[in-house]
Amino acid sequence: MTSPFPRLRIGRDQLLPNGTFAETQATFLQPDAATVAELDSLLRARNVGVVAHFYMDPELQGVLTACSWPQVYISDSLVMADRAVAMAQAGVRAILVAGVDFMSENVRAVLDAASFAHVPVYRLARDRIGCSLAEAAESSHYAAFLAQAAEHRPALHVVYINTALRQKASAQAVVPTITCTSSNVVHTILQAASQLPTASIWYGPDSYMGDNLLTLLDSLTKADLATVQAVHKDHTPASIAALLRRFHRFDQGHCIVHHLFGAQVVAQVQREHSDALITAHFEVPGEMFALAHAAQLQGRGMVGSTSNILDFILEHVRNAPNGTALQVVLGTEAGMITSIVRAVQSELRRLDRTTTVDIIFPVAADAVAQTGDASLPLVPGVSGGEGCSISGGCATCPYMKMNHLDGLIAVARAVGGEPQLVAGMAPQMDGGRIAGKTVVELGSIPILHMRALQKTGLLPQALLSDVLSR
Repeated sequence: MTSPFPRLRIGRDQLLPNGTFAETQATFLQPDAATVAELDSLLRARNVGVVAHFYMDPELQGVLTACSWPQVYISDSLVMADRAVAMAQAGVRAILVAGVDFMSENVRAVLDAASFAHVPVYRLARDRIGCSLAEAAESSHYAAFLAQAAEHRPALHVVYINTALRQKASAQAVVPTITCTSSNVVHTILQAASQLPTASIWYGPDSYMGDNLLTLLDSLTKADLATVQAVHKDHTPASIAALLRRFHRFDQGHCIVHHLFGAQVVAQVQREHSDALITAHFEVPGEMFALAHAAQLQGRGMVGSTSNILDFILEHVRNAPNGTALQVVLGTEAGMITSIVRAVQSELRRLDRTTTVDIIFPVAADAVAQTGDASLPLVPGVSGGEGCSISGGCATCPYMKMNHLDGLIAVARAVGGEPQLVAGMAPQMDGGRIAGKTVVELGSIPILHMRALQKTGLLPQALLSDVLSR
C-alpha cells in the first residue's frame, strides 16, 4: 500500500503541514527574522537586485520573500530577464541570479540588448550549474536533429529557452531559430504555422513537452471550430491537421525532475485525489499531462508554465466561496510552494476570507535524506541528488539547489566591498565566433525574436525573411 502524499494546508494566517516533506517546507517559509534583516539590509546597502527562479532552494526563497527591499523578484526563467532590466532601469549596482547557468546567460544577453551592458551580473556559485534538459541540446543527437531540419527548407526551429546561449547560437547558424517558454510554446508554434504555412517546424529539446504538444495538436484536429479558435484565432481543425504533418520534435531530452511524474504517481493521484484541482508543468510525462489536460478541459486543471500554475491557483482562490477547502495537486518542482504560499496568503488577507488551500506534493510522504552533518542531520530529498520518485525523494532539482543563502550573502557583500572576489562569478559568456558572429550576438537573435513575438503577437519580419530566404 502506498503512503499518502504529503500536503501543506495554507490558511490566511497559518500553515498546517502533513508529512515530513511538507513540514520541512513550512519551516523554510517561516525564516529567522535576524537572517532576513541581515540580507535585507545588505541588499539595500549594496544596491543589489536579485532575480531567482521558482524552483530555487526553499530556505533561500523563504528569506528572499520576507525581505522588504523592492529589487528582489522570484519568477519563471523568462520573467527573470525582464525584471533584471527593470532593476537596471531603477539604478541597481549589480544583478544577482539565483538559477542555473543558462538563466544568468539569458539575463546577461537581455541586459546587453537593452543597453545595460555596464550592469554586472553574478551567479551564486563558482562551480558550473548545469541542467539535464539544457545538456540534451548540446548532444550530437541534437546536432543531427538540426541538420535534418536544415534539409527541409523552409524550416523554423523553436527551441526551449532552457538552453545555453552557445546552443542557441549553434542552432541559429544551422536553421532560423526562435526561443519559447512553457507558457508561450503553443502560441509560438500555432503562430508560426499561420504565418509560415509551408514551413516545417522543429521543436526541442524537451521530449515530454514535444510529445504533449503532439497530443494537444491531435486533440484539436478532432475538436469543433470554436474550440480550435479559442486556442488560436487563425486556425481550424484542418489547418491543425496540416501542421501535424510538418511538425517534428526531438525525442531524447528531458528534465530530471519532471521526468518523475509518471504512471505510478498519476495512478495514486487518480485514486486518492479525484476531486482535486490538477496542475502540471508542460514538461511532465504523458500520463501526468493527460490527467491535467483532461482536468483543464473540465475547468479544474492547468497545464502550462510555473506562472500559469500560480495564476490558476489564485484564480480559484478568488472565485471559491468563502470557507471553501480547495485541494491542488502540484505537478511540478516543489520549490514553487514558496511563491504559492506567499501569493495565496496575500490574496486571502486581501479578500478577508477563511478559505484554505491544500497543496498536495505527489512524492513520498516522508521524503528526507541524511546529510551526515550533526547540525542539520536531515534535509528534504534524496542523498544522491537524483531527483524524486513515488517511493522516495522529493520533486526538487539538484542543480537549482546549488544556489544557497550563504552564497547569496557572500556575493552581495563582495559586490560593494571587494568586487575582485566575484570576478569569476559572472556568467561565462562564450567569446568565440560562429558563422562570422560572436556567440553572444548570434545566440541573442532567437531570444529577441521571441520578445518581438510577445510584444506584437506576430513573428517578426526578420525571422520570416530568414526562414523564407535560406
